[in-house]
Amino acid sequence: MTEDNAQGGVVIPFLLVTLIWSSTWIVIRDQLAAVPPSWSVCYRFLLGAAGMALFAAARRVPLRLPPAGIAFAAVLGVAQFVLNFNFVYRAEHYLTSGVVATIYALLLIPNSILAWLAFRQRVSFAFFLGSVVAITGIALLLLREYRAAPVSADTVLLGIALTCCGLLSASTANVMQGMQIARRLPMAAVLTWAMLIGSSVDAIYAWATVGPPVVEWRAGYLLGIAWLGIAGSVVTFPLYFQLIQRVGPGRAAYSSVLIPVIAMLISTAAEGYRWSALSLAGAALAVVGMVIALRAKSI
Repeated sequence: MTEDNAQGGVVIPFLLVTLIWSSTWIVIRDQLAAVPPSWSVCYRFLLGAAGMALFAAARRVPLRLPPAGIAFAAVLGVAQFVLNFNFVYRAEHYLTSGVVATIYALLLIPNSILAWLAFRQRVSFAFFLGSVVAITGIALLLLREYRAAPVSADTVLLGIALTCCGLLSASTANVMQGMQIARRLPMAAVLTWAMLIGSSVDAIYAWATVGPPVVEWRAGYLLGIAWLGIAGSVVTFPLYFQLIQRVGPGRAAYSSVLIPVIAMLISTAAEGYRWSALSLAGAALAVVGMVIALRAKSI
């Protein structure tokens, strides 16, 4: 493989993952009109499971897993595709999509704490310092949201709580991928089963809490489901795992620095997010802090 091909094998997947995941936050916002969030999450990952199964078939990856593999996929699916996204969709009722995306940029912090608890992976002082800077920046962004809340500041606090619950759920799913069983199983098959089981649990929860399926036949809603299910799930997850294999999880996670920046710009254009000196300082500190923390992790 030539150097140009090697760089293309990293740069192109990195750009695709960053751009697609940056766009998903505003698309989620558009999903919150007529359809209960749990049904929207269900549709997204049911479509994602079908797309991932086709991807596995195209790569000739068998979908058959041992019982332990199915159990692992089930826990992963509940953490990632049930808890995480149900919390995210509800959080965007109360916070702008860009702010939720920026909080999610802190995912590396609970990842590192859980990895230390589970695998005794060390955390450097530079990582700790970067995390403190990033959290300070996020706090400034949230303070701006709290002051500018149009109805009640309590709704901002609820949005923050929901986002943090989603963040912990996503972190649990991420750390699970460092387990030995995850390394032994074909990732395409695991993701297919995780999305299928996750969407099934989403359906059961949605039916039990809000009743039978609801579909909004608006073109924007249907296209949003397609974008989130195919581009935001089937395309990006395999590319991201490919990045991890080629450059390691630390450098691959640099997308988490760019994603909230792009998501905030999209939120500015689409949601009318108004920047202030406080929010500009917060965004800058969040980015600088995440760069410090990620550089410490990738060394």
